[in-house]
Amino acid sequence: MPRLPDDEDRDLLDESRQRARRVLSGFFDFAFQGNVLEIAFGLIIASMFTALVTSFVTDILLPPLSVLLPLNKNLEEKFAVLLPGPHAPADGGGYNTLKQAQDDGAVVMAYGFFLNRLLSFLGVGVSLYGLAALYQYLSRDPIIKHTVKCRYCRKRINEKALRCVNCSSWQDGREDCVGAAGGLS
Repeated sequence: MPRLPDDEDRDLLDESRQRARRVLSGFFDFAFQGNVLEIAFGLIIASMFTALVTSFVTDILLPPLSVLLPLNKNLEEKFAVLLPGPHAPADGGGYNTLKQAQDDGAVVMAYGFFLNRLLSFLGVGVSLYGLAALYQYLSRDPIIKHTVKCRYCRKRINEKALRCVNCSSWQDGREDCVGAAGGLS
């Protein structure tokens, strides 16, 4: 097999090193930008916040709700058997726990687990909205953008907009006054 002369060998090696350095420096430029680091910290804080609110709903909010309502179980353990499994209790008493029904192969609708997740989602949503409103109040930086429907194209636009970004109509009624003022005949 023919070999390349040493000059070409070194040129190829230097070129590949330069490409590798360029790729590596490009990655470092991207990875350590301010925006990427802010997003990473935001995601970490958001996951911890979600875990905190989920724990609040599951461990603090739902147990008193289970006592106040005649549920006889934690809300998370509520289920309905749609089709009993092959080893279903013969006395008609049914399954005691969701795990017991699932282990038996029964088709179950775990509505308590769904309600638990729904309450967790609502808790996270309301608390994030509260944090955004508090931040907006303290910093006067608009996070929550209030919108209205355009009078002409019915698409959502900022409530402070003078013109619609979709159909470019004026929101103060100038189009309505053009014919009445005698501008166009």
